[in-house]
Amino acid sequence: MKINWGTGIVIAMAVFMSFILYFVLQMVISSAYDPEMVTEDYYQKEYVFQQEIDAIQNGNALKDNVKINKEGNAFSVIFPQEFNYEEISGTIYMYRPSDKNLDIEIPIKLDASSYIIPNEQLAEGKWQISIDWQYHDKNYLYKKTIYN
Repeated sequence: MKINWGTGIVIAMAVFMSFILYFVLQMVISSAYDPEMVTEDYYQKEYVFQQEIDAIQNGNALKDNVKINKEGNAFSVIFPQEFNYEEISGTIYMYRPSDKNLDIEIPIKLDASSYIIPNEQLAEGKWQISIDWQYHDKNYLYKKTIYN
């Protein structure tokens, strides 16, 4: 039995439509592609995200925000001089996008208006630094990408 061009096109279209229909049914039936909200506590996360936005705006409103400088074989995190460094608290988060096992969390306890992070603690490459700090019950947040 020979198959002519018309029959071949119809068969190809039927196979293609079956292929697409299979994936549509997989999306509808499978619980892995649940069309509901991505996370159960979506509204709580949105509230936390708004607090983060407010903290970033608080930092940007300062005359001098946090600065990060590379000094020789270390990074120096310099807090605003207008604040008493003894009353600053918070956390420095160092995220390594390529390997979460290298992530570092450093509590802020200052002896001066700056904090030194030695290069020995940081593997070479890209780091995302997030400084979440408080002064007199007001939250501030500073984010920057650095390269070691």
